[in-house]
Amino acid sequence: MTGKERAKLRAIANTYETILLVGKNGIGPELIKQADDALNKREMIKGKVHETCELTAREVCTELCGELKAEPIQVIGTKFVIYRQNKDKKKRVIFLDE
Repeated sequence: MTGKERAKLRAIANTYETILLVGKNGIGPELIKQADDALNKREMIKGKVHETCELTAREVCTELCGELKAEPIQVIGTKFVIYRQNKDKKKRVIFLDE
């Protein structure tokens, strides 16, 4: 992913609501399933790591991206943004080549 594409995704992510919350249980199968479903539908999600979680936002972002084969877009404080392009071109929501 190029820096220009990442910058475009960061700009788009500013308007997104936080939909993924990581609490004291950390990253489990339920959270991975929730993130996978959201990425299939939206392509990009914003998450937040609660203060009771033992992991940092960067650690959560890195681990989720590895599990979901997604790209880390941004980590700021306790929030993070990840992106995974939909394989089906008809279901794509975000178009990077415009």
